[in-house]
Amino acid sequence: MGSVVSLSTLLDERRIWRGQPAAVPAAGQSTGFAELDMALPSGGWPEAALSEILIQAEGTSELQLLWPTLKRLSAAGERVVLIGPPHTPFAPAWQAAGISLGCLSVIQASGSDALWAAEQCLRSGACGAVLCWPQRANDRVLRRLQVAAETGQTLGFAYRPIEEAINPSPAALRLTIESQPRQLRVLKCRGGLAPANPIPFNLRH
Repeated sequence: MGSVVSLSTLLDERRIWRGQPAAVPAAGQSTGFAELDMALPSGGWPEAALSEILIQAEGTSELQLLWPTLKRLSAAGERVVLIGPPHTPFAPAWQAAGISLGCLSVIQASGSDALWAAEQCLRSGACGAVLCWPQRANDRVLRRLQVAAETGQTLGFAYRPIEEAINPSPAALRLTIESQPRQLRVLKCRGGLAPANPIPFNLRH
């Protein structure tokens, strides 16, 4: 059996080399929250990808997290599609957030129909962002949504219960919203390591 050689020795002797993560191009899709942008390797929402937002309960500002992005997309004339939202969107609140209702579409569907609609909208290339609320989505289903987002070059967002955090996911980004204290925690981000510390989630930006 050969002698044991320390890793540092191998590095010093240039017998092995240390890899570096590939540079991730700037997303150009700021979240609208500076601290979150700084924490993400792409500088914002990952382009053409599915992002999972895991929540403890409804009403934890999960929609407000996306409003700056949706405002910017609708100002550019991009279509924003909500598929199977758990409640009817309150139009005055969306308007007050600066989101053009003319760019907003709501598809009432549930179960497999909602997932099918989300996949088709993501794949179509006709939407700036697609929001969906899959309650029961396995790895295969999420992968289809991820691939559809890549194909259509669309921002995809899936709101799911925080209990799903223990299950693996092909989504490019996974984060949780915590209410006490109000903060975000990145569980997974493509192109880099998830930050170790939570990120303050201040809606007054």
